Amino acid sequence: MVKVEKINCDNINYAVYRIGNWENDYEINILGTASEIPVTKPTLEHMVKQMDHIRASVFNIGGKEVNGMIGLAMQFNPSFASRDIDELIELEEKEHENILDELNSLELKDAKDVIFLDTDEFVIYKLEYDGHTLSPKPYNDYAKRHQMEEIKRLKELSGERFVLDL
Repeated sequence: MVKVEKINCDNINYAVYRIGNWENDYEINILGTASEIPVTKPTLEHMVKQMDHIRASVFNIGGKEVNGMIGLAMQFNPSFASRDIDELIELEEKEHENILDELNSLELKDAKDVIFLDTDEFVIYKLEYDGHTLSPKPYNDYAKRHQMEEIKRLKELSGERFVLDL
């Protein structure tokens, strides 16, 4: 599977994460509910852009406009449907600030550092353009295993409504 042996940490064609825990607890922020912590500056920048893109989407739920992060959270976790929309909006804003603080305080690998792709230390995705968006494809065996675990976790969280065929 691995086509190249190593990458430089400034390579924008790869997203590199370590598996870990965030300092704060997140219910709504999709990126904060995952255990993937960015390791390189391009990965961090990609995460922030992803988050901004999701938040820029607008949904009308219960007569109120909410951002895409809340819309996705409601899709993945049906229990949010019974919660007060204003409470969810406030919670999402707080989570957004917290995750930005966490991302901005991460110690990242130096741009000149090298990461070997055949590792179980880092989850590595190759970023491929699929015509409309940038799509992360698992690039090492560790990323494949981690992605399957995440799909199982999301299915459990969503009550089996989540469908994704690989």
